[in-house]
Amino acid sequence: MIAKLDDSILLLCDIQLNFLKVIHEGERVLQRTRFLVEAAHTLGVPIFATEQNPTRMGRTADSLVTFLEPSHIFSKMTFSCCGSKGLVSAMAESGRKQVILCGIETHICVTQTVVQLLDEHFNVFLPDDCLSSRGERAHILGMMRLSQLGAMRTHSESVVYEWMGTAEHPRFKDILPLVKAHN
Repeated sequence: MIAKLDDSILLLCDIQLNFLKVIHEGERVLQRTRFLVEAAHTLGVPIFATEQNPTRMGRTADSLVTFLEPSHIFSKMTFSCCGSKGLVSAMAESGRKQVILCGIETHICVTQTVVQLLDEHFNVFLPDDCLSSRGERAHILGMMRLSQLGAMRTHSESVVYEWMGTAEHPRFKDILPLVKAHN
């Protein structure tokens, strides 16, 4: 299965600066997610985000928020993004069935989100370069488990090129500078 432009949603799970400080390769997660967010924004892919206890843990990283609609940012106290009031219904209303999921932590919030999204009959893509945990081993184990459950492991660039499908895509020349800037 490939990611389809007209069937995809980009979901950011808890990419908050207070969390990123303790995440293994947190700067990589932020930079690669920024690439995907900019590409999604350019190509018209809806972007949603969750924030775990934002009063205590702060908001989504500023470099990402500039590309988000305020109504697409959901606070949560549950570990799964699906526990955010209104998120699943907003995603369902889009009519799209593919979720590209970026965020932290792979073995906790991301895992619980993936399980629930699969139960809701979404196809889930996991760009490995946009995911992590506090420890590398926890991330690796989380990714192994999620692959076994049916989520598709991928890379952020793979997703973007699958969205376009061809070098003749009308926005291809807009995406190339993003690829180069975030490489």
